[in-house]
Amino acid sequence: MTAKARILIVDDEANTLASLSRAFRLAGHEAVICDNATRALELAGAQPFDLILSDVVMPRRDGLALLADLKAAGIAAPVVMMSGQAHIEMAVRATRLGALDFLEKPLSTEKLLVTVENALTLTRLENENQDLRTRVGKHTLVFAGETMRRVMAQLDRVAASETRICIYGETGTGKELVARTLHEKSPRSNGPFVTLNCAAVPTELIESELFGHEKGSFTGAAQRHTGKFEQAHRGTLFLDEIGDMPNAMQAKLLRVLEEGEVERIGSDKPTSVDVRVVVATHRNLEQLVETGGFRRDLYHRVVVFPVQLPPLRQRTEDLPALVQHFVRQVSAQNGWKPIPFTGAAIDALKRYAWPGNIRELRNIVERLLLLAGPEVDADAVELALPSSHATLGLSSAKKTSDSLDATIGGTLAERVLSFERAQVLYELERHGRNITQTAKALGLERSHLYKKCQQLEIDLKSLDEKI
Repeated sequence: MTAKARILIVDDEANTLASLSRAFRLAGHEAVICDNATRALELAGAQPFDLILSDVVMPRRDGLALLADLKAAGIAAPVVMMSGQAHIEMAVRATRLGALDFLEKPLSTEKLLVTVENALTLTRLENENQDLRTRVGKHTLVFAGETMRRVMAQLDRVAASETRICIYGETGTGKELVARTLHEKSPRSNGPFVTLNCAAVPTELIESELFGHEKGSFTGAAQRHTGKFEQAHRGTLFLDEIGDMPNAMQAKLLRVLEEGEVERIGSDKPTSVDVRVVVATHRNLEQLVETGGFRRDLYHRVVVFPVQLPPLRQRTEDLPALVQHFVRQVSAQNGWKPIPFTGAAIDALKRYAWPGNIRELRNIVERLLLLAGPEVDADAVELALPSSHATLGLSSAKKTSDSLDATIGGTLAERVLSFERAQVLYELERHGRNITQTAKALGLERSHLYKKCQQLEIDLKSLDEKI
């Protein structure tokens, strides 16, 4: 027998209600009874039921009308119909209206319980299938154009090996999704896929997060903690924003990659780990190596096979497929009816520079589904995009060109300053004037960026910065 279920029984005969509710309760289910269709619709709309069992022939409003009302109201509970006056036409009509099964009265208790169990099992399997589709959909690389096909060809070539891969790409381009795809295509796909964003963990905690710690090893260590490397044993560990890892931690990570062993904080016994490490960053690791921000020996350990993810503005041929994917995903998560996008709306989206890349596109799609009517048109897109989008990206590139042209006859120092100013303005605009993200993109501390802006006579207040 399946797990306990909550069942709504609808019949105008009191004896039938009593006998059916007793049979269900003896079988371990919870039964709620109702003697008319109007009240049944109210109950089904106000309370969750795992199954609705309804008679067909009832006064005022019959069971078939109730079935139609339930479907129109969006009530997803499976419905089984029953009747003492059954005929083929009635059963066919009930099935077309969405009934899961049709039973003839008088009902056999054994047959009734088997039918209910089958209905509940089918519903459970459908829900599990939908959950699986939703989870898989969250981790699906969506593309249609040649740009991403070339990237996928690289992934297919390297996925089956143990080669260490570094994924380069701007924020929001889907680096974790690519890492997960590599894992699922690899021989380690049955093992765990564990992630850590190196930029999101405080410096004093990152060693514990990666390697774990023993109980009492430091203040606040109330219990033993298993680190990410041990969690990822026989699987894949994805280290996002590896370029933001503190230098002291880089040396310890290098040792683990060389030895294949970790030591928890507070322990003197190494633990062997079998982990494929995939890293990602939006920063230029080669430049960081030259400036001392990233260890050269670690660089050669983790950047064996680099993969460059293009920003969305360089793969607009994928935009229609991505929009369709996010419409389905967002609609399914919220129980909405999918809304189509017009061709003009897609064209308007293609003209936008997408500083936030795929992540920003998903947010815009959700915003449009909330605001739009029967379809999403170009006007809706213009309203949903940031107010400064008309000059985003393209204007910055023009500023860079204009600045260089204006100083073509200047001294080398003047040309350098002009170029630096144009690049800082470009990154500020590309990151929505977010100081933290701009500083990261330029490889600077926030305080250094403020000083650089003063030196270059960039008035941050006039840019209406977002901090």
